[in-house]
Amino acid sequence: MRKRLLPLLAACLLPAFAAAQGFPDRPPRILGGFAAGGTSDIVNRILAESAAQTLGQRPVVEVRTGANGFIAAAEAARSAPDGHTIVQCSTGMLTISPELPGVQTPIDPARDLQPIANFAHSTQVMAVTANSPHRTVAGFLDAARGRPGTLTYASAGIGSVSHLSGARLEQMARVPLVHVPFRGAAPGVLDVMAGRVDTIITNLGDVAQQVRGGEMRLLAFADGIGMDGFPGVGQIGDTVPGYAVSGWFGYCAPRGTPEPVVARWADAIRAATEDAATRQRLLQSGLVPRFEDPARFSQTIAADRAAWGAVIRSGNIRAE
Repeated sequence: MRKRLLPLLAACLLPAFAAAQGFPDRPPRILGGFAAGGTSDIVNRILAESAAQTLGQRPVVEVRTGANGFIAAAEAARSAPDGHTIVQCSTGMLTISPELPGVQTPIDPARDLQPIANFAHSTQVMAVTANSPHRTVAGFLDAARGRPGTLTYASAGIGSVSHLSGARLEQMARVPLVHVPFRGAAPGVLDVMAGRVDTIITNLGDVAQQVRGGEMRLLAFADGIGMDGFPGVGQIGDTVPGYAVSGWFGYCAPRGTPEPVVARWADAIRAATEDAATRQRLLQSGLVPRFEDPARFSQTIAADRAAWGAVIRSGNIRAE
């Protein structure tokens, strides 16, 4: 029996190993779902440059904007599962959209995509305009309690990480805030900077330049970790115990991609996070290099989906 099984097992494994040996036989694609020049696109281009050293072919970054990243994800899901097309999988795509009532997506990411690896942790911050009267998180929350329903927070749109980060602050601090959604973080940041909206909780990379230029000010980090280069900035969790929100930039392949090919991509992403120049470029963009292999990345996705799902249900949040 064993002798008969061995050839059968070999016949099943050979195609996967052959695919891995031949991969990549041309420049692979990294699909991104958000506008060129934004943090998401910058991350893709940093990875493409670094991964070329491991893969032997430089990946081509292609942008397919729309539907909160799902246009790119759908194209990836329809692509041949041979490793030559992967897609950046955002926190919102994998952990928020599946939990948000009313969201209609072209694919089911849990069914149609498979995690490759996490690449970078997105440092989250709470920021205000430079001349804001609010100097601390505690002061901001006290003002919100004193004037219920008047203080506002911007977001990159309903169901975005920045939206749910604000909703979580409302829920945990027990304060009423007014959500002001925008079509992306950039216009929300502009309105906060102009004083038309009181605050935003978003990626550090979205506001770092304005903070360094003196146009905005950080009230606190929101992720429980923080980053060097911003002395005196504490955590929201120092004022609201237990509060921490995070985002990340990971990568997925079409479901059915051979495990050896997924492993090659994971090795390339791991090597990128260990490369000194790549790490520095990520840090300059307000990101922290963080490699997670397929198994660990899958655990992160599951845990974050459960956490954001709880915020959505508690706030009775729906897509519009």
